Amino acid sequence: MSRTGRDIEIIGMIATQEASEILPAQGPLIDPEFTARFAQAHEDAGFDRVLIGYGTYWADGWQVANHVARATPRVKLLLAHRPGFVAPTLTARQAVTFDHLAGAGRLALHIITGGDEADQRRDGDFVPHDSRYRRTAEYLHILRALFDGPEPLDFEGEFYHVEGASLPVRPATEAGIPLYFGGASSFAVDVGGRYADVYMLWGEPLAAAQARIEQARAAATRFGRTLRFSVSVRPIIAPTEAAAWARAEEIAERAAAQRARFLGARGRRDSTSVGSERLLAAAAESDVHDERLWTRVAAITGAAGNSTALVGTPEQVAEALLRYVDIGCDTLLIRGFLPYQDAVEYGRELVPLIRAAGGPPAAGCDAPPRG
Repeated sequence: MSRTGRDIEIIGMIATQEASEILPAQGPLIDPEFTARFAQAHEDAGFDRVLIGYGTYWADGWQVANHVARATPRVKLLLAHRPGFVAPTLTARQAVTFDHLAGAGRLALHIITGGDEADQRRDGDFVPHDSRYRRTAEYLHILRALFDGPEPLDFEGEFYHVEGASLPVRPATEAGIPLYFGGASSFAVDVGGRYADVYMLWGEPLAAAQARIEQARAAATRFGRTLRFSVSVRPIIAPTEAAAWARAEEIAERAAAQRARFLGARGRRDSTSVGSERLLAAAAESDVHDERLWTRVAAITGAAGNSTALVGTPEQVAEALLRYVDIGCDTLLIRGFLPYQDAVEYGRELVPLIRAAGGPPAAGCDAPPRG
């Protein structure tokens, strides 16, 4: 593998309780000690950021991010945020305040418009899918204007109307507060191309992922912008390839056995997600794409989120991840089916291989692990 000179950002995912498609929820729903330890494990493993997800059955992300910032000195945070539930002006103030109090440059926002109708309705949102993207576009327009410029903002749109909006302080660093964005529909491509810094993809076959990158890049070009790209996958690694595939089969069995529990714990999905449909189409075509991209869990769970895996030895999975780097992804979001244990193992077995092949960690993430 030789991709030296490419700075690759590696993101993990944390929660306030350990659970997955194969692991029944462990401990209390909000466990402060586990949350801190989970974040620290990612920091010690060499991750650049940790994603804090959003769901109506999960803890509030802003509070979790604040707790993690106090528990870790270095790892950056990617906070999932759904437009529509609070005003964009309030989100902007929350973000810049956090940026100054929690450590300059540690915060990024992952904007998710929402593809699970039942989850949207639990928060009182009955706006249809396509209209939600129009709302997200207005939301991001206001966020961008407030983050990027000191002048008071006047804006009147379909969903938001503000006069003289401004921030009490600027973002704490020149880089500002990055906006990550996900979505696979044509509406999402347009919104992401216009406003996002990083466009996030789930782990599709390489040819499909490259086509999506080209589509989003063309949308950004129309607005005179450039995008970075991220891919999200679930590595399954073992000392030998045969052992890795055996582990994958065990994961499939456990996922199938737990399916009812997994969906019930999060509310049954009423999904309009184009991303889920794309993963399910790939799973229907084949269990395995590009040698290592394994789709069985996506098929079992209805592709309820990031659910495709890369299977092999650490060296084989690192090479498979770097193929996504070759087509334009300089951010890799990796999380396991045994979330805590896998984060530790990735730090020992996988992250060093990615770093060696792709360049140094992101700025501010090169301190040695704590003893």
